[in-house]
Amino acid sequence: MESWHRALVTGASEGIGEAFARELAARGTGLVLVARRAGVLGRLAEELRAEHAVEVEVIAADLTDPHALLGVEMRLQDGHRPIDLLVNNAGGASQHRPFLELEREPLARDAYLNALTLLRLTHAAARAMANRGGGNVLNVSAGVGFYPLPGAAAYGASKAFVNSLSEALDYELRDTGVHVTAVCPGFTRTRAQRRLGLNVDRVPGPLWMEPQQVAARALRTAARGRSLSNLSRIGALNAFVGRHLPHRVWVPIVARSQARLVEP
Repeated sequence: MESWHRALVTGASEGIGEAFARELAARGTGLVLVARRAGVLGRLAEELRAEHAVEVEVIAADLTDPHALLGVEMRLQDGHRPIDLLVNNAGGASQHRPFLELEREPLARDAYLNALTLLRLTHAAARAMANRGGGNVLNVSAGVGFYPLPGAAAYGASKAFVNSLSEALDYELRDTGVHVTAVCPGFTRTRAQRRLGLNVDRVPGPLWMEPQQVAARALRTAARGRSLSNLSRIGALNAFVGRHLPHRVWVPIVARSQARLVEP
């Protein structure tokens, strides 16, 4: 299994990002944890240092703020304390309503975080890694990135961007020692669904994954140098249908499923 010296994890304060931090610390990997909430990050860092005797740095940053984002880019390019694994986990949605009902500024911030922030951090990390002769970029995408997503159109489109970018870059960088991987988990038990007001009781049990499962499987995928993974058999089936079933058939089904999630 791949052993990384130091990993930078975005969105590390809870959910899948926190699970990545815990999984990597247990493996002895030094960490740079990035999220908005300094207090939460600080407590997590103290816990991981005490439990696993690893080096943990904390960067409190809103990655939709260009100045704060630049600071994280500079950390990725620091040759004195090199990062050999970037986990682009920060992202998500702050609203879940039909497109025309969304507030434009939060919509734009979400899109920036999901796509352009990830693009910039990937560029900074991959260039530094290529100059050193190796490393991994692990982009957390989503299973919905394989098809249009009425009801959450911008979120689905941003994850399709992540998938396409990751596959293309992994090929483009094939002679540099740098691997770029996108992982596409489905429903994962975090607080995100509740914050959006989704009726999680309508999601069948077999479709759920735990954050720890996502993190462990994603790291195995990155270690193997794969460019894209669905992390489960159900995810693989979802991707196959999304890619091969005609969209005129599949999109109305997806739209009805999305509508059910917001029903009381």
